[in-house]
Amino acid sequence: MKALPLPGAFMAWLQRTGLGSVVLLSVLLIVVLPLSLDLFRLNLVGKYLTYAFVAIGLVMLWGWGGVLSLGQGVFFGLGGYAMAMFLKLEASDPEATKIQSTPGIPDFMDWNQLTELPTWWLPFKSLPFTLFAVIAVPTLLAFIVSYAMFKRRVGGVYFAIITQAVALILSVLIVGQQGYTGGVNGMTDLKTLLGWDIRTDSAKYILYFTCCALLIASICLCLWVQKSKLGTLLLAMRDKEDRVRFSGYDVAMFRVFAFCLAAALSAIGGAMFTLQVGFMSPSFVGIVPSIEMVIYAAVGGRMSLVGAVMGALLVNAGKTVFSENLPDLWLFMMAALFIGVTMAFPDGLAGLWTQKVVPWWQRKQAARIAVREGVAAAQASWPLPPAPRAPKSPSLSAGPQTA
Repeated sequence: MKALPLPGAFMAWLQRTGLGSVVLLSVLLIVVLPLSLDLFRLNLVGKYLTYAFVAIGLVMLWGWGGVLSLGQGVFFGLGGYAMAMFLKLEASDPEATKIQSTPGIPDFMDWNQLTELPTWWLPFKSLPFTLFAVIAVPTLLAFIVSYAMFKRRVGGVYFAIITQAVALILSVLIVGQQGYTGGVNGMTDLKTLLGWDIRTDSAKYILYFTCCALLIASICLCLWVQKSKLGTLLLAMRDKEDRVRFSGYDVAMFRVFAFCLAAALSAIGGAMFTLQVGFMSPSFVGIVPSIEMVIYAAVGGRMSLVGAVMGALLVNAGKTVFSENLPDLWLFMMAALFIGVTMAFPDGLAGLWTQKVVPWWQRKQAARIAVREGVAAAQASWPLPPAPRAPKSPSLSAGPQTA
């Protein structure tokens, strides 16, 4: 078999692995946007990208696993609160809180007349434990909820309603326990990470690129899952659950895995949101933000990881632009955006790319190749000009010619 040249082999590898769109997304996020946007807008994009973690988790759970969750804000909020607890404890050292009645504890605890730090807050003084808790706590909750439901074959709309109930319960709990969670105001005034000021311009750039790196790594992880046997089983369970079950596979545990993976990805996004924005509140935990997160995946395309990222960027950028320029009508404009995209592109932005742009480009390339081959065939069929005859050389045996 003839070896392809290096550029052709690289393009074939990108197409086979599905990393071509990931490379384009990486160039957009790491090169194009930082060079074209000022720091304020770039920081907004960084905040939008934290929601993209939830969107790609929903692609794995909803698009590939066939399980719709309307409570992903729970895991986004848990990851964000875990990181906020560490940052808040660092900002509440005795020197910074010496004017309080009880120095050394967060300000909202002092306002609610707590006199010592709760025991379950103490481990969050450690950054390694906090990073572990960012992933472990949401994943454990997701495992408990999904195992209890899927083992009893609870799915479809009933599971979606249960996840909404979990989101409502957690948001009410956070607001009600004001002395331990900051209540409706959340945790604010988060300044440093191990003494590093996260509010400076250089810190914002570093956090943006860190968020991009984690997002691209998460997409590659999800692509690996999709290309593996596990991804094939997730698709099979989505389409023909009974056949997979009769083949001897435990359908419930595969769905538990998908739900836990989506929860872990959402938690990473919540932790990065806290670092980039500098606060966390229950407004990101409840039912409304959870439904908005589903819209990100629906607009981008619930079968496409890169499409989900673009959906999160488009929806949040639209929210910013409409609220700045049309403050009285921006909610109606957002509704028109949602309805228009879903009606015009049932498979989201990714469907527009795969069903319109890619076929058009393939037709154009095929036509160009056909023209090139036609010209080559025509040139090959042209008659060759006769070869010139060599002049006859005088015979050596002939005598000298006389005038």
